[in-house]
Amino acid sequence: MAKLKITLVRSVIGRPETQKRTVRSLGLRKLNSEKILPDSPALRGQIHKVEHLVKVEEVEGGAAQ
Repeated sequence: MAKLKITLVRSVIGRPETQKRTVRSLGLRKLNSEKILPDSPALRGQIHKVEHLVKVEEVEGGAAQ
């Protein structure tokens, strides 16, 4: 199964509350924090909502963090 490495590259300060909650639900707290999550349609939707704040890379295997 494909996994995605998501990195928070822009701050959520001054962003709408819905975007702050989405970033938080992805497991990202501080700038440059990273999470490796299994790819799914729901995850893709969350990423689309905050795509201007995060960097997404596809990774091979890797344990979920």
